[in-house]
Amino acid sequence: MLSKRIIAVARSRSALARHAPASGLSRTWHAAASHLMRAQFHTSRLLQVETVKVPQMAESISEGTLRSWSKQVGDTVEADEEVATIETDKIDVTVNAPVSGTIVELLAKEEDTVTVGQELFKIEAGEAAAAPPKEEKASEEPAPAESPKSTEAAPPTEQPTPPPAPSQTSSPAAPKEPKAVKQESKPEVAAPSKAPGSRNETRVKMNRMRLRIAERLKESQNTAASLTTFNEIDMSSLMDMRKKYKDEILKEHDVKIGFMSAFARACTLALQEIPAANASVEGEEIVYRDFVDLSVAVATPKGLVTPVVRNAETMNFLAIEKEIASLGKKARDGKLTLEDMAGGTFTISNGGVFGSLYGTPIINLPQSAVLGMHAIKEKPVVVNGQIVIRPIMVVALTYDHRLLDGREAVTFLGESVHRVVAHLTLTRYFFPSAVRVRDYIEDPRKMLLAPF
Repeated sequence: MLSKRIIAVARSRSALARHAPASGLSRTWHAAASHLMRAQFHTSRLLQVETVKVPQMAESISEGTLRSWSKQVGDTVEADEEVATIETDKIDVTVNAPVSGTIVELLAKEEDTVTVGQELFKIEAGEAAAAPPKEEKASEEPAPAESPKSTEAAPPTEQPTPPPAPSQTSSPAAPKEPKAVKQESKPEVAAPSKAPGSRNETRVKMNRMRLRIAERLKESQNTAASLTTFNEIDMSSLMDMRKKYKDEILKEHDVKIGFMSAFARACTLALQEIPAANASVEGEEIVYRDFVDLSVAVATPKGLVTPVVRNAETMNFLAIEKEIASLGKKARDGKLTLEDMAGGTFTISNGGVFGSLYGTPIINLPQSAVLGMHAIKEKPVVVNGQIVIRPIMVVALTYDHRLLDGREAVTFLGESVHRVVAHLTLTRYFFPSAVRVRDYIEDPRKMLLAPF
């Protein structure tokens, strides 16, 4: 209809020129043309509104909890910018904007349960529409600072005179009042904690990750025939090696060498010699693996996660340390993916960073064993008939007794059981001294001689 109207105006232009002044024609023409442009722009905006749905998260994840909105209605976003965060029982999934534009409508509230494919929010595409408002806002921010001055300058006679002065002091007094209210509200919040003998209770809903962790821990206790064995390790040699080379390694490789990489390397060598500790039970079968995927326990605000170092048997100290540092950072930043935590054949947990001296770690099913590291403490020990002070770490191995017997478990940690049965001809086969974790840690040079 509008195009026909424009054509009609164009055809009658010559006729109008004869009977109407030029100014009237131009006004009619521009009015019709501007009306057409506004209509076209309006229709294009309607066509560019896009509805974003909850993305596919994983095969085993069909729903989650909408934890937070990073953007609100009216906010402008760039393409791939985070708009919302969905919490699942494994990871946090971010929902990003598919295009640049403006958020038009939010279709769910925080703490709502959302399913895969559910409509989440609407976005109006258009980079051109999103960019100028930012500049306008930036230009408007200094403008208000100047505008009140100009408006106040409009009655300049009132500002210098004493009467308006109190009015100006009274106007700032208004914002001071809410500040005072805020200060008063703080003691009100803290007041209940000061009450002696308080018996208040607070109920907080468990997040999905914590619920899943609790479920998995109980499943492990109910499924595996768990047993824990302990041993003490003299950390002198490893601490001396770390002290000697840590600055050089940090300078050349930009890596802070720690104890975790040494234990990881020692475990990979021991697991290759004791394959049952690297196996798992599936139904009525035992699955043995030629590779070692180490799950490293990392504490996060939402719970314990276990990202995996793939093919750790092919890595040296530095490669393992770099991978552990990278995974730890991703875990603390909440950037872990399902691929980072999938699988795993053996787990290492370091409770020593929190000061733990002893502990019995729980097996991470379907794995068959987990190594627990603890704090290093100086203790008196007997060396060559003399009492000396040495830095000692207690290590614990929790293993599934369905797969491992005490013989393999104790050998894994390095107990000298082979001396008790030295008369057996198969001693070297069952108790190879080169595969024990304790022996590797107490003399790290043996790990350099071990084959990959």
